[in-house]
Amino acid sequence: MTCFEDPYESIREEVRKLCARFPSPYWRKLDETRTYPTEFVKALTEAGYLSTLIPEEFGGAGLGLSAAAAILETIQAEGCNGAACHAQLYTMGTILRHGSLQQKKEYLPRVASGELRLQAFGVTEPTSGTDTASLRTVARRDGDNFAVNGQKIWTSRAEHSDLMLLLARTTPREQVAKRTDGLSTFIVDMRSVRGKSLTIRPIRTMMNHSTCEVFFDNMIVPAANLVGEEGKGFRYILSGMNAERILIAAECVGDAKWFTNASIKYARDRKMFGRPIGQNQGIQFPIAKAYAAMRAAELMVHDAARRYEAELACGAEANMAKMLAADASWEAANVCIQTHGGFGFAEEYDVERKFRETRLYQVAPVSTNMILAYLSEHVLGMPRSY
Repeated sequence: MTCFEDPYESIREEVRKLCARFPSPYWRKLDETRTYPTEFVKALTEAGYLSTLIPEEFGGAGLGLSAAAAILETIQAEGCNGAACHAQLYTMGTILRHGSLQQKKEYLPRVASGELRLQAFGVTEPTSGTDTASLRTVARRDGDNFAVNGQKIWTSRAEHSDLMLLLARTTPREQVAKRTDGLSTFIVDMRSVRGKSLTIRPIRTMMNHSTCEVFFDNMIVPAANLVGEEGKGFRYILSGMNAERILIAAECVGDAKWFTNASIKYARDRKMFGRPIGQNQGIQFPIAKAYAAMRAAELMVHDAARRYEAELACGAEANMAKMLAADASWEAANVCIQTHGGFGFAEEYDVERKFRETRLYQVAPVSTNMILAYLSEHVLGMPRSY
């Protein structure tokens, strides 16, 4: 194998075959009815793609983050939407690296088989947003349990998940030396508390993203479901956040590839004034520039994934990968709309659907400006701006 060969090409080819079973009309219908892609997620689960990162001893494939990135990138490049289930991959970072052996034995085999879904990531709150250390959800110890009270927002797929990875404060802020101390991570089995001490309310958004706000009212979580050491949860959750940013960056690369391919096809087929519009440099150059931006972002994604797999510090690389890939997909989306002209706004071409989906990643899971602030302070050594 030469260094230019893709080690995951065989996986990509199988993912393409699976995606071919879910063509554009499937996604348009879901978009129209705001319905969760249950059949698509089931197919991915049965094929083993959502258990890619779970070790073989627990029923998974035991592959690295690069393989998961290849899967999600391909899903997006084929016109499907991995956002319906990508959390099952990036939440693995926290559990695999910091969960107890008992927790892994309890949950991972059933997640791998599809018996359980681990899709919900409870971190963001209405009043704190990206300022995670200011979250207000509290978990108070009560014997062998914790009682959780508070609220989360933008908790996507909570309605379609059995388990949630939750971050809550277990020690008041005024009692800790660092703002990020006193936060703890829990595995919440939502099946037993849904509709009782856990309330889920869907939020209608511009894309079909199955996102919700969730409310905890004395929700009981067994102490055995505490991940790692109490009060160290912020550090643990970063494992999931870095994986999340790398995998979503891979999805953005896939989106950029889809947009660019759609632009090329339309530019070749569409004729104006007796010639294909793709013959004009005014059409060619923006597509070529978007392609170059995608390729640069793709390399950054690969670098970040390799560092994550080697358990090296990768916060800067994960953030840069996410920012560059989100920018590349957004540029390719705009170029695609411009290339298609009026037809870019027609549902039958799918450009407007993918356009709405990829716009999210300028904002989530972390905004571009917050990434720039992180790089300015932690990489470039400039004064903290917030």
